[in-house]
Amino acid sequence: MDQPTRRAFLGTTFVPLTALASCTAASTPLPVVRRRDFEPAYLRLERSGELARRVEQLRSLYASCRLCPRRCGVNRLRGEKGLCSSTARAKVYSAHPHFGEEKPLVGRGGSGTIFFSNCNLLCVFCQNWEIAHRGDGSFVSDETLGRLMTDLQEAGCHNINLVTPSHIVPNIVSALRTAIRRGLRIPLVYNCSGYDGLEAIQLLDGIVDIYLPDFKYTDGAMAEKYSFGARDYPEVAAAAIKEMYRQVGDLVVDENGIALRGLIVRHLVMPNNVAGTDKFVRWVAENLSPSTYVNLMPQYRPEHRARQYPEIARRITWEEWRQALAWARAAGLTRFEPV
Repeated sequence: MDQPTRRAFLGTTFVPLTALASCTAASTPLPVVRRRDFEPAYLRLERSGELARRVEQLRSLYASCRLCPRRCGVNRLRGEKGLCSSTARAKVYSAHPHFGEEKPLVGRGGSGTIFFSNCNLLCVFCQNWEIAHRGDGSFVSDETLGRLMTDLQEAGCHNINLVTPSHIVPNIVSALRTAIRRGLRIPLVYNCSGYDGLEAIQLLDGIVDIYLPDFKYTDGAMAEKYSFGARDYPEVAAAAIKEMYRQVGDLVVDENGIALRGLIVRHLVMPNNVAGTDKFVRWVAENLSPSTYVNLMPQYRPEHRARQYPEIARRITWEEWRQALAWARAAGLTRFEPV
């Protein structure tokens, strides 16, 4: 069999940028609330004293850690580490305005992104493996973390975007109280892998304004193979995302199209439909709402250890991407961002 030319190979293994540019998000408009009528949910909890109680409830999960579905049982308050390699101290890689997130999060001022070190899922194809697997970053106090939040607000960011927060939630909520005292008034975005403990998510009710979870797999065997044995990922993510949706509902924006509250679900389209995109879009339509804001992402690339697995050792093809969009439309989704 003849070997393909380099040009032909690139054409079948990369989604062309021109093709992506021609794909536009579904046109159903988002609900609008005037910004002057919006107040972040966490301010009400702080005024009532409930936010302080939530900090203590969340911190108690560290004692025999059951914060996430791994339920390692280590005492992180004493410095013990489980699979996420974290103690009861937050570790931050970076904090800065980010302009590569979903359009409703970015606006003109950017999303105020705080990247937390370490991770509880540990995917073999992780694109931020230096942060998530190797743990690059610096330890910060909860007070310092709160100051980072208000610094991002002062820089003009539209929200505080907490990236990979699942293993460090008690510190985040503690830091939030410092940030509130310093004048924080913008939405809090919980940007996670979807592999979150239901107990922790329930304790975030009234604290998080915008949930931004991944739904990575619909097949437990795939999750087990590529995400450090997390065979229960589909069930765990489904339960967590349903609870997120119960708390915040569909995405709501201000008069300038900037997100104020609601759910955005991300799904990375993978080679050979490893992620189960066809099942994912049907799940959203049937279990959340066809109007759920979904970001179908075509930017998979074989990072970290992905090239050790032939079935995911390439980017997706144009045909795979076109099929993903067709599945979304067939499922009846009316708000999905394909780029």
